[in-house]
Amino acid sequence: MGVKLAVLGAAIALATPVSHGVDFLRARQLTEGSFAEPGRTGYPQLTAWAALGLRAAGQSPSSLAAAIKYLVAHEPDLKSATDIALVALAEQALGGDADRSLARLQALERPDGSFDGLVNGTAWSVLALRSRGSPVPPKTFRWLLAHQTHAGGWSWSPRGAADSNDTAAVVQALRAANVKGRPIRNAIRFLLGFHNRDGGFELTHGRGSDAQSTAWAVQAFVAAGMKPPRTAFTYLKRLQRPDGSFRYSTRYTTTPVWVTAQALMALARKPLPFR
Repeated sequence: MGVKLAVLGAAIALATPVSHGVDFLRARQLTEGSFAEPGRTGYPQLTAWAALGLRAAGQSPSSLAAAIKYLVAHEPDLKSATDIALVALAEQALGGDADRSLARLQALERPDGSFDGLVNGTAWSVLALRSRGSPVPPKTFRWLLAHQTHAGGWSWSPRGAADSNDTAAVVQALRAANVKGRPIRNAIRFLLGFHNRDGGFELTHGRGSDAQSTAWAVQAFVAAGMKPPRTAFTYLKRLQRPDGSFRYSTRYTTTPVWVTAQALMALARKPLPFR
């Protein structure tokens, strides 16, 4: 028994935060290919997040073949630009055919260049299109830039209050199209305003740090070609639980599959889109 415990202890010591997180996510895949939170059924959006997290962590597309089949089969279930784009990103990251998803996405483009009329939906659509190398109309970028606040951030919708997560998503979308300069610098400065003393980033001011906001911020910094705060990685690693999953925050443990998938992308320093 003592030898077995010693071997187990050595294995745990050798596991990195990323590899430990991968083990947790792999254990959450169901037989039909989807990924599910503990005690829940799987669904396409969560499966897409898990697939992106695993690919960022170095898992091969072939090891996720069941996930791509599941995503393709459930494309008709998706309605919003954000959801369609998320699944299209995952399909491409897995080496699959995202043509149907991207065609549906392009059908949602409005005359003003936005997708679904939302900042979030437009940013995600740009990421999905650029993942395949597809051109994005200049009016789409003009629309996004026109909705950047004076402080440098973006919100979910054109008239909402800017937050860290949507700002980080737009930064990645703009950088995917090689947009540089003042809009990106102002956005990074805006994000730094959400960086707390504990090392993490918060969604909105006064809400407190959380893993997902921290992961989004890290990805935005990397996409912008800037070094993320070292304390952000320290904060994320502190949230990892013994089973490999990541807590949402120091106070709450919720949606561990979703949170872990996003944390893995940040720890792997992989902004969207990637293949």
